Amino acid sequence: MGGGCVVEWLGLRWTVNLVAARDVLVFHRTVLLIIICKMNPTIQIRNIALECGVAVWTRSVVMRSDLTACRFLSDNVDYRGFDNGDAMFTLRRRHTFDPKTKLKTRRQKFAKYMEDQYTHQHQGDVSMNTTEETMRQMGLPWIGETIDFIKAQKKNRLYEDFIQARIQKHGKTFKTRLMGYPTVVVNGAEANKFFLSNEFKLVVSSWPSSSVQLMGENSIMEKQGDAHRCLRGIVATSLSSSGLEGLVPRICQTIGTHLEKYWNGGEKVISLYSLTKVLTFTIVLECLLGIEVKPGMLDLFERVLEGVFAAPVNFPGSKFSRAKSARKEIENVLVDIIRRKRKEMEKRKEKGREEEGILLSRLVGALIRGEISEVEVVDNVVLLVFAAHDTTSFAIAMTFRMLANHPHCCSVLEKEHTDILSCKGPEETLTYEDTKKMNYTWQVARESMRIFPPIFGSFRKAIDDIEYDGYTIPKGWKVLWTAYGTHYDEEYFEDPLSFNPDRFEDPIQPYAFVPFGGGPRLCAGYQLAKLNILIFVHYVVTRYNWSLVSPDEPITIDPLPFPSQGMPIRISPKLP
Repeated sequence: MGGGCVVEWLGLRWTVNLVAARDVLVFHRTVLLIIICKMNPTIQIRNIALECGVAVWTRSVVMRSDLTACRFLSDNVDYRGFDNGDAMFTLRRRHTFDPKTKLKTRRQKFAKYMEDQYTHQHQGDVSMNTTEETMRQMGLPWIGETIDFIKAQKKNRLYEDFIQARIQKHGKTFKTRLMGYPTVVVNGAEANKFFLSNEFKLVVSSWPSSSVQLMGENSIMEKQGDAHRCLRGIVATSLSSSGLEGLVPRICQTIGTHLEKYWNGGEKVISLYSLTKVLTFTIVLECLLGIEVKPGMLDLFERVLEGVFAAPVNFPGSKFSRAKSARKEIENVLVDIIRRKRKEMEKRKEKGREEEGILLSRLVGALIRGEISEVEVVDNVVLLVFAAHDTTSFAIAMTFRMLANHPHCCSVLEKEHTDILSCKGPEETLTYEDTKKMNYTWQVARESMRIFPPIFGSFRKAIDDIEYDGYTIPKGWKVLWTAYGTHYDEEYFEDPLSFNPDRFEDPIQPYAFVPFGGGPRLCAGYQLAKLNILIFVHYVVTRYNWSLVSPDEPITIDPLPFPSQGMPIRISPKLP
């Protein structure tokens, strides 16, 4: 027993301890961990990614896919199960595997193992009538349908290529396996309401390990109960009507400075999406938090974002490793800022006074009162910066894309802003009351976010067995709701693929329009996003002539959606 071999997988190398000196296969829980060894010194891994193991094959076996491998195993191995959930399979004889061979038996022993894992543990699970059906619907072991999901997401065709096809086959509620977890995908306003409003009761927010480590284990996205309410209350108070009223002049000044620096200077082509990322990043840091933007800060945050959905492998040179390094640099900067702010507030004995940054002052005030810790302040500042600037930038870009492709809507919108401007003096800036008059602009923005949601949805984890839509969702399973599940459904939006801002003149069914989520975890900063969009659109359409260079520019996702070319636009100043 024992031994070792060098394994190459996804560009990484490490040594695997072999379980046995001869042809032995080991399944660890539901993760395919196959070791068929002849003590080969070096073995190349092919097209498989696993949670806590790797697939190692002798040269006498040709693997075409996981499913094919499973069929091969069922015919050629002996099975032995263990109480801890492991199972051992031993080859009966040497084989040269031909993937074209028609196998007469159907992975009997492997199916038995999968049945023990999925069916026997959860009688009455969603559509788990037979093991064959479970295998077909949930995809390959551990991997499931993750590859199809990621491919569709990167092409910005998650609804068309992944969700819609399964809805047509299985209905609005269907099961799959994503990122190693059994997952139930739910669609429709009723499903959104049920799962989003039952946060903390039936489900809890569930993010990948990499996201939690980079955004912060003490951020509001990970908090529950009283801790969540405390942090959300601080953010909500800062973004109340009175808080937003004080923000508008700051946002106007920041946008004016930004336009003067990047937009003025005659006719030219600029990258709208790239520059709005710079702008929204500046707004959240300087206007909301009172933190001066230093050179290189945006690049640091961008490096962190690159690793948010990467494999949490802290290996030098990997995306996650680079992101962790950038996160540490950001943390050092923020800790210094927070401690200086605390000293100032304690010295003046003016806890919570809103001077430089209403939200940072409130967070540090809560820190002084002992309500939250320093690491909670850091983690929530990091999260808010990401939540407030990247998604808003995409929403702004898509608003201009839809305006460019629908000239009539653009004309109506421009008139709305001309009317507002006509009531202002030459040097008079916008007020919070002015933004309330931008009804049609907000309709355009909402319709743009309906067609191009800034987030596709999010995962929840069942904290108890859940009865929903005639099915039982077992405790521990993931639940995925998506914006596409209602945004592209004719039941809620007539002719859903057409651009029609007028549909938002009338009230929309609750939980049908969900670009900001819903329930207790409704995006706390959505009102700030709204202000950013309205004020920026106002300044652009009243000061510049503009047109898209590539009206049909592809949208990709990595990990958030963005125009693949940065959305170049041609601009020139409007004549007085």
